[in-house]
Amino acid sequence: MEKLKIAGGYPLKGTVRISGAKNSAVALIPATILAESPVTIEGLPDISDVQMLKGLMEEIGGKVEFANNQMTVDPSSMISMPLPNGKVKKLRASYYLMGAMLGRFKKAVIGLPGGCHLGPRPIDQHIKGFEALGASVTNEQGAIYLRAEELRGARIYLDVVSVGATINIMLAAVRAKGRTIIENAAKEPEIIDVATLLTNMGAKIKGAGTDVIRIDGVDHLHGCRHTIIPDRIEAGTYIILGAAVGEGILIDNVIPQHLESLIAKLKEMGVYVEAGDEQIFVGPADKYKPVDIKTLVYPGFPTDLQQPFTTLLTKAEGSSVVTDTIYGARFKHIDELRRMNANIKVEGRSAIINGPIQLQGAKVKASDLRAGAALVIAGLLADGITEITGLEHIDRGYSHLVEKLNGLGAKVWREDLSIEEQEQMKNA
Repeated sequence: MEKLKIAGGYPLKGTVRISGAKNSAVALIPATILAESPVTIEGLPDISDVQMLKGLMEEIGGKVEFANNQMTVDPSSMISMPLPNGKVKKLRASYYLMGAMLGRFKKAVIGLPGGCHLGPRPIDQHIKGFEALGASVTNEQGAIYLRAEELRGARIYLDVVSVGATINIMLAAVRAKGRTIIENAAKEPEIIDVATLLTNMGAKIKGAGTDVIRIDGVDHLHGCRHTIIPDRIEAGTYIILGAAVGEGILIDNVIPQHLESLIAKLKEMGVYVEAGDEQIFVGPADKYKPVDIKTLVYPGFPTDLQQPFTTLLTKAEGSSVVTDTIYGARFKHIDELRRMNANIKVEGRSAIINGPIQLQGAKVKASDLRAGAALVIAGLLADGITEITGLEHIDRGYSHLVEKLNGLGAKVWREDLSIEEQEQMKNA
């Protein structure tokens, strides 16, 4: 086990290149199950979630090669092997195995997914979609059993806008008989990315990126080559970081249109942001103004950037309010920021940040992936040394974090936890 140590107060500048999108990768890799010949995905991020999915693909009989951010999956010898425990339990996005295996094998046994603890994140809309397509779904001893004689297209209205349910239904529907229409579908760029892969494999999908997706089922899908989109959340994290401690940072390999809500709020704060075709330049503000943000489904402000943005708001002169309408439990980073001298209080689904305040180095713990990003930015802003534990969360979504930060001029390193510290972690 390791901890991350950050010496704060160093101004950052230079160029950072953004990796492939984590939230695409965790759906693209399971989608390869649906093909009948090898699929190559280029530009995958080097993160633990991708490694875990590689292992799951191999567990069900896939032949997988992964090097230099490129993965080739040969799914021809895969079998519908039950996956009730193990890696599935550690990975929230393991639920995409349900749609992919149901689409190909008409059956699956998948353990209830794990991942970050962000409060209740039910999969009822996924199940509603599978049942509409003709599958029976039961929960037996903590695993989801899916069975279907055949899958038939259906009209499915999602009661809540859900990225996971939209993608999962899409995965099952591409091999169903007839037409499936998903209404009130999520519009995230990652959905378009998955639809592009499936279309390259021979699927017939229209409307990805809108709230109505139409899918005409096909009998066979073939291999292809696909390049993943850049990670808009990693890009947003570095943009926020640049606004907080930068002296001019160029974020390379990014699609600026995916970050319009974030850019608008930064400009409202007084931060200098200039977007090009595939790059965004961010510089500090002369004066940081307080702003209010409310997380919404895409194209609204992303819940995944709420926590890093909260850290930036400690620099604003006045009171800011952050409201998370997506995950009400996504404020576990607040107690850790308070350890670092932040003046923040939580009221229901909102956090009220009063600034400006000088953060102080402290020993803190990442409770989830984006909380970890918020604490990294706090460490860069703080006086003194910050120690962050819970790195397994950060490693799920940020590729080569230490190298990228040090490349910008930060003083960041990893150290092994002492035996005493490991015992304290176990007992916490």
